[in-house]
Amino acid sequence: MKIAFYGSSLVSAYWNGAATYYRGLLRALAAKGYDITFYEPDVYDRQKNRDIDPPDWAKVVVYDGTVEALRTVTRQAADADIVVKASGVGFEDDLLLTEVLRHARPGAMRIFWDVDAPATLAEIRRAPSHALRRALGTLDMVLTYGGGTPVVSAYRALGAKDCVPIYNALDPETHFPVPPDPRFVADLGFLGNRLPDREARVEHFFLEPAAGVPDQRFLLGGSGWQGKSMSGNVRSIGHVPTRDHNAFNVTPKAVLNISRESMASNGFSPATRVFEAAGAGACLITDHWEGIDLFLKPDEEILVARDGQDVVEIMAGLTQARAAEIGRRALARVTSEHTYTQRAEDADRIFKRHFESLEAAE
Repeated sequence: MKIAFYGSSLVSAYWNGAATYYRGLLRALAAKGYDITFYEPDVYDRQKNRDIDPPDWAKVVVYDGTVEALRTVTRQAADADIVVKASGVGFEDDLLLTEVLRHARPGAMRIFWDVDAPATLAEIRRAPSHALRRALGTLDMVLTYGGGTPVVSAYRALGAKDCVPIYNALDPETHFPVPPDPRFVADLGFLGNRLPDREARVEHFFLEPAAGVPDQRFLLGGSGWQGKSMSGNVRSIGHVPTRDHNAFNVTPKAVLNISRESMASNGFSPATRVFEAAGAGACLITDHWEGIDLFLKPDEEILVARDGQDVVEIMAGLTQARAAEIGRRALARVTSEHTYTQRAEDADRIFKRHFESLEAAE
């Protein structure tokens, strides 16, 4: 079956946290025989900051960030059996959704794939005339990369025919243990872009604890942090390309996951960072959110901090040996239960069930 996938970017992770999710899941679907074309706009300098070449398992179509180019590529949706519009594409998202649905052929499966469901739901709840909210009844399915029962119930209440989470996971071909790299030596590392709904949480869980323990070394990776006030024991290194993520994760004694406010409040939304770090064998500390234990076991496979003081206390008592053991256990768990191959099997069952129901109705 042919999939036309309209998303932010497959080839660039620059200001595009969903990239590794798209790559892992779509590569696994391609391995199951799906013919995938990924359409992405040339915006936010993503094409100037590519971190992979177009892969051999998907065709990548890059279009100009213009309405005319958008209308041209959406006409190609007519060739697909499954048409996907992802959230957060970054250029004329409402128009893109409208045009993709308009051009999808009769009988094609129409999907909205939400990679930030709590934030999307908050937006469309406030706007009854929102393009997505109006389109929910015409979509065959909403898929999300997190959210659990709260998100499923919310989407159904707003008119979605169905909503199913296809969670983030590990791509073992991309994220795996590597030797430590001197560039990333630290006691605690955090990798994340500066975003409005996460900045306060980064201050609380990372920058304030760092200021309180000047004898420990903190490493901050990600775009947008220039000009941010931070203590002298925090080293900010800017954008970290995906080729360096494994080394960034395994070199510090521990690495920190800090959820965006909307995802932390909703729960059941493990970030890609959780599985990437675990896949590299890192000792991961995460801020608290409901549903962590569905993915990794607290205190054995992951450490959980409810506030900045918890981060300080965890780091004070964390030996190198215990950190290594937590990393080993996390790696074993995600490689056995949380890979994109397994997530693709879930998606494949959803797609096949949909088309089987159409055949049965004929």
